[in-house]
Amino acid sequence: MATLLDLISQYGVLFVFACVLVEQAGAPIPAFPALLVAGSLAAAGTHSAAAFLASAVAASLIADSLWYAAGKRFGSRVLRTLCRLSLSQDGCVRQTEAIFVRWGAPSLMLAKFIPGFASVATAMAGSTGVGRAAFLVYDGIGAALWAAVALALGWVFAAAVADVLFVLAEMGRWGLILLAAFLAAFVAARAWRRYRFHARLRMDRISVHALAQMLDRGESPLVVDVRSAHEQAQGVIPGAMLFGHHDWPDDLRPPSENAVVVVYCACPNEASAALVAQKLMQRGFRQVRPLLGGIDAWRAAGLALEHGRTPASAPSSVALTPSG
Repeated sequence: MATLLDLISQYGVLFVFACVLVEQAGAPIPAFPALLVAGSLAAAGTHSAAAFLASAVAASLIADSLWYAAGKRFGSRVLRTLCRLSLSQDGCVRQTEAIFVRWGAPSLMLAKFIPGFASVATAMAGSTGVGRAAFLVYDGIGAALWAAVALALGWVFAAAVADVLFVLAEMGRWGLILLAAFLAAFVAARAWRRYRFHARLRMDRISVHALAQMLDRGESPLVVDVRSAHEQAQGVIPGAMLFGHHDWPDDLRPPSENAVVVVYCACPNEASAALVAQKLMQRGFRQVRPLLGGIDAWRAAGLALEHGRTPASAPSSVALTPSG
């Protein structure tokens, strides 16, 4: 922190600009501490709060515009890439879509206050066709609010920030070791959570070609789409049943012991499909497989999609029958 203070004191708005740009570009380097220190320096009268705010907003708009352009060009592929970095891969795309579909571009005004939402939301703005002017306006407002809150906190608690910096400076090398230990513990905890999450998803997958062959042979497996309504509107595997992640009734049972169920989604590592498959196996379904690569692999293979479908109501144990 003392080094951070020295850097901000020496390079001012350029250092704040660089910190915000790197963080908003996707690097796991928080810019909030730099803005807090910047706010405390502004309170002391050594730097301009307006200059810090302008540099933070400019950096945010530059980084966010890159994500917007990527989303506009590559669509859902960018969202999948971003969500691979999330610990909640089964909910990353779905939750972001739910927020963005409900509130649209204005959700960008609060995006930076919602963990894991900012980068995905800016890419989604591009993929869903939000106009560039509207994007810049709402994203600019959101960046200004986020940076202003950080700077204001640093201003209000300038004395506390100074005390923390003083203590760390007095500790010298031990202060740096303490900060490094906290950072290492944080990274280790996230790595362990990610390992446990992926361990839950370990189960056999079925390839899109194997599923296509089953359908061509008339074997009629039960194909289940557990994506969001927004994704389902862009096309589904022919004959698939459409359900949300939590639409399965408690009394759901397989229509027969040998019923084959293939569950697919549009998320990294087939996370949502694997979690739903596990729930179905707990309810008595024996042959349940997530679709390897999900809907993206199906599209990439050039296989047919069905359009114009709407999600069905939640099935019952009687109504649940294979597609075909």
